[in-house]
This record gives sequence, structure tokens and C-alpha cells, in this order.
Amino acid sequence: MGTVRVEDRSAGVRWLTLDRPPANAENETLLADLLAAVEQADADSTVRAVVLTGAGKFFSGGFDLSPPRRDDEEVVVMTTLFRDVHVRLLTLPKPTIAMMNGHAIAGGLVLVLACDYRLGLDGDYRIGLNEVAIGAAYPKVALEIVRLRLSHQRAAELLLGAALYPASQAIRLGVVDELLAADKLEDTVLRRASRMGAFPREAYAHAKLALTADAVARVMAETREEAARAAAIWQTAESRAARAQQLEKLGRK
Repeated sequence: MGTVRVEDRSAGVRWLTLDRPPANAENETLLADLLAAVEQADADSTVRAVVLTGAGKFFSGGFDLSPPRRDDEEVVVMTTLFRDVHVRLLTLPKPTIAMMNGHAIAGGLVLVLACDYRLGLDGDYRIGLNEVAIGAAYPKVALEIVRLRLSHQRAAELLLGAALYPASQAIRLGVVDELLAADKLEDTVLRRASRMGAFPREAYAHAKLALTADAVARVMAETREEAARAAAIWQTAESRAARAQQLEKLGRK
């Protein structure tokens, strides 16, 4: 798959690496590739657990803001892909482990939170949910994942404060369970994934789906009108100006 590298490790652990330089930003291609990779992992009985990580200095920088403005049909395709890949991660009846090895911003951090268990690199990079600051509305599935994984206090801090934090704050925020040194991260992730993957399949699947079922049901109950109202927020004058300013700032770096 062009933007997602697939590798099988020991003990039935399948390693998925987002690989769309420079920031592993989410566009239609990356989301479709990731969805296909997750579905293949689900269908393959030899796969016991899935690790999700990113290539380079980014786990993922979130939505790709660089393409020209999408028309209504393209927006529907993008939002549907975003919903589907996250729902598949939430409902995959196998352990999913995020190895947050670099910047995880906006939709990139949502992907981290979509995984069952999360370990991070103790390093110099940024994490955060800055959508409000750039005039972006959260898709329903993103909000439900944040509510599922984080306390209300931490969710409000991340969603409404819209700040980017040093990775050292990831444990306090509830984003990861541990931060590990670079020389220990990958081995630890593989060891934890192997342990979780060795659990009886049916027992793990039952417990996981029980935890995520309510959130998934709310996502799937979203009406077309509700989705359209959220999408319209992206097109307000203030929102477009905020994103233009963000793109200009990135271009200066």
C-alpha cells in the first residue's frame, strides 16, 4: 500500500507504518490505504495484534490542509473515509497499539487515541488537538474517540484550549500510558503487543467491543444533516482565514 507500510513481526504482530512524507498528513489516499490495511489485518487469522506508528519525525500531522478546497462530493468521501477507518480501529476484535514516535497533531492525535493501548517516545515533539484554533470542526467520530479515551477535564483542555503541548505532557493528558526512551520504545511496544495478542481471541474481542459499542453507535447514528452542519463550519470566513494563516506559518518554517 503506497502510504501505509505493512510488516509482520514475531508472535503475530502486524506493524502498520504511516508513510506519507513529510508529515504523514491524512488525505483520501492515506485513509483508504489505512482502512484497507486494518481490514486485511482483521481478515488474516495469523494476525494477533496490530501496531500503528508513523515514519520519520511525525506520527501524523492530521488532515492535509494543502489541497485546493474540496467540493461537496469530495468532502463526503473524505469524511466517510475518516469515519470508517476510525470505526474499524474501534471495532477491530484484536489488540491495537499506538506507538507515538513523533508529532501527533489534530487528526493524528485522534488516530493515536483510536488505539486500545498507547505508548510514546520520550522525545522533543508536539502533541495536541488544535482544530478549534484553525477553524476546523471535529467529525463526530473524533469527538466520540476523545470522550471515550480521556477524562472530561483533559478532553476539554485539549479540545477547547486547542494548544500544542510538548510530548512530556502526554501522560498527564491521558494520551499515552507510558513514555519510553528511543532505545526501548520499539522493543517494549512489540513485547506489549505480543502479550495482548496472546490473550484468547473471543474474550478480548468481547471486552473491547463492550467498551466501544456505545461510542460507535453514536457515531453511526449521526444524520446527514448533522454531518453537513459540522462540515459547514470549515467554510466560514473566520475558519478559512485561520487555516490560511496556519498554512502561511508552516510555509515559513
